[in-house]
Amino acid sequence: MNILSIQSHVAYGHVGNASAVFPLQRLGAEVWAVNTVQFSNHTGYGAWRGQVFGAELVRDCVQGIAERGVLPGCDAVLSGYMGDAAIGEAILDAARQVKAANPRALWCCDPVIGDVGRGVFVRPGIGEFLRDRALPEADIATPNRFELEWLTGMAVTDRESAKAAIAALQARGPRCVLLTSLEAGPGRIGMMAAEGGRFWHLETPLLPLSVNGAGDAVAALFLFHRLRSGAPAEALAAAAAAVFGVLSRTAEAGSRELLTVAAQEEWVSPARRFDAREV
Repeated sequence: MNILSIQSHVAYGHVGNASAVFPLQRLGAEVWAVNTVQFSNHTGYGAWRGQVFGAELVRDCVQGIAERGVLPGCDAVLSGYMGDAAIGEAILDAARQVKAANPRALWCCDPVIGDVGRGVFVRPGIGEFLRDRALPEADIATPNRFELEWLTGMAVTDRESAKAAIAALQARGPRCVLLTSLEAGPGRIGMMAAEGGRFWHLETPLLPLSVNGAGDAVAALFLFHRLRSGAPAEALAAAAAAVFGVLSRTAEAGSRELLTVAAQEEWVSPARRFDAREV
């Protein structure tokens, strides 16, 4: 399996490609990582150093990969945090180029816009680009609850409202949607996947920690397992189990960063499983 992953990167910690690439590699995928930013650490610390890369750098890297003649063997494009809307255009072009070379390839777009409690945290124009330009061409979308509400203009408060909002997002383009966060009662957090008019839901314990990068890992894992199995329910269950395992180990250690490497067995053989049930 070959995946072109275009998203942010940090030297210290695990968000963006620094969160997504290693789990994919640990599962056996070959990852062609193109970074949209190079920061010292993720912005959740409130201070960081580094640069947002220009769209031309992204285009050059993708073109260089294409010149190796390998795009027909690319199974998917994974995109996340964009930095600015111009980089979004470069990612859109990359996805089109891959799909032209391999019509079976999938584009998984993680529409990073914001989160509950923080609101919109990306630069102006990025949310609109994702809504109006990227998602209509994406095959898979992996929004959190805030992003699903922002993209559709619909409130998400329970399973039924989540299903309605997911269906509205699917009507815009992506045939497969993973909602990565849904309130599920005290001490629980839910996830929901949808494809082909069917919906699956699962819940996991809500762990006492606040870390960045888990959403990036979830999107990568969901894409991997959806590619491997072709089944969104199986992909949901596998991604949820792995991320819960790593988050559990992270909480036990009291770490501010995901234990992406130290808890790596959880990516492959999670200690705990969760059933995805059709709803």
